[in-house]
Amino acid sequence: MTPAVRRLEHDGADFTVLRYDHDPRTQAYGEEAIDALGLDPASVFKTLVARLDDGRLAVAMVPVCTRLDLKALARAAGARKAAMATAEAAERATGYVLGGISPLGQKQHLPAFIDSSAETLGTIHVSGGRRGLEIRLASRDLIRLTEARLAPLTRSETS
Repeated sequence: MTPAVRRLEHDGADFTVLRYDHDPRTQAYGEEAIDALGLDPASVFKTLVARLDDGRLAVAMVPVCTRLDLKALARAAGARKAAMATAEAAERATGYVLGGISPLGQKQHLPAFIDSSAETLGTIHVSGGRRGLEIRLASRDLIRLTEARLAPLTRSETS
């Protein structure tokens, strides 16, 4: 059981744990989950950790089929700039390894932002805190439990 699952159980959230065999050679973690579980790409959100120009870390949740717009994240967080955090900083702050970073049950409470497309989804999928583990839950529960602020945070993968 991961800290993400424990957090959901503790809060009495309605959720489903989905497991699949992770291929250790892949680094396309979200795409792997989509393919293995047959999920709608728009409903699978990746959890990214960024460093704001004031030194704070922030969590951004965006659909796997999009790219995080760092300028949009900075605006949403009230900063001038944002850059992706190092793998070491992200893992240290969240307690998870890359490819298994869940927005739930993180070691440190970081400000969280979620792409506004989540508002239109009934259910959403996020990492369960381990590679090969996804959680399906109501988007409103994810927003509530992470205290995430909704903001347009994405640009398409082709831009």
